[in-house]
Amino acid sequence: MLAPPLLDALIDRVLEEDLHGGDLTTESCIDDAAEAVGQAVARKPLVVCGSAVFRRVFERLDATVRFEELIADGQAVETDAVIWRVRGKARVLLSGERTALNLTQRMSGVATTARRYVGALPAGSRTRITDTRKTTPGLRALERYAVRVGGASNHRNDLGSAVLIKDNHLIAAGGIAKAIERARARAPHTSKIEVEVASLAELEQAIAARADIIMLDNFSLADVHAAVARVRAAAPYALIEVSGGITLPRIAELAAAGVDLISVGALTHSAPAADIALDLAL
Repeated sequence: MLAPPLLDALIDRVLEEDLHGGDLTTESCIDDAAEAVGQAVARKPLVVCGSAVFRRVFERLDATVRFEELIADGQAVETDAVIWRVRGKARVLLSGERTALNLTQRMSGVATTARRYVGALPAGSRTRITDTRKTTPGLRALERYAVRVGGASNHRNDLGSAVLIKDNHLIAAGGIAKAIERARARAPHTSKIEVEVASLAELEQAIAARADIIMLDNFSLADVHAAVARVRAAAPYALIEVSGGITLPRIAELAAAGVDLISVGALTHSAPAADIALDLAL
C-alpha cells in the first residue's frame, strides 16, 4: 500500500475527476445537516481488499467521518456480507460513494483473481504466482497490493527496479550474449539479470551467458519440461519463469513441470471488478 501522503495524493486526483464541478444532484436535494450511515455490501463472493482506501476517500472529504472495518483485507466473503461501514454527513457519503467503490471494487477484483490462481497450484507446490507491469495507469500500487492480498507475489515494480531483457531489447542490443554482457557491466551489482527466451535454442544462449533468471515465453508444455531439465542440469543457480498465454487451467501443469515462477498478466489487466455496493440509511 502507498505511504499516507502518496495515497492521499492518488485519492485526491480521483476525487477531483468526479467532483471538480461539485455534486449538483446531492447539493440540490440533500440537506447539509442530514446524517447517514453507509454500508459496503458484497453483492457476490469476493476477497476483500481496500479497507484503508475506502476509509480515506471519505476522510479526504470530511475528517469527521467515522469508519468501521467489519471484515479485514484478505478475507473471503459470501454474497450480502457487510464489509465496511461509514457514518457522517449524507452529502459526504453520497459524493464519495463512487470513488470509494471504483477503487475498492478494482482492488477486490484483483485480490479475488489472484486468490483463484494461487488456489490452482498443486498442494505443496513451491512455484510462485506473480503479477506483471500490465496494470491500470496510476493505480499500480493499489493493484500490486491487491495481488499480495490475494496471496500472489509481485514482479518488478517499475523499469528502474530490475533488469528484464525482453525480445525488443534483444533486437536492439544485438542478441542475448551482448545484451546480458552489457547489462552485467552497467547494472548495479545488487540487480539480477533476467532474460526472456522464445525457444530452446535461445535458452542455450541464456545459459551460456549465465543469466540469473530465464523467462520462457509462450513455451509449449513439452518445451517447458525440456527447458526445466536443461536448466537444472546446466545452470542450477538460475530461476525459471514462464509467461505468455497463462490461463487458470494451465497453472497446475506448469507448476508440476517444476518452474519457479509463473507470471500472469491477467491478475491485473483482466481481473473483473468485484461487485460491491454502498447501501445508505438515515
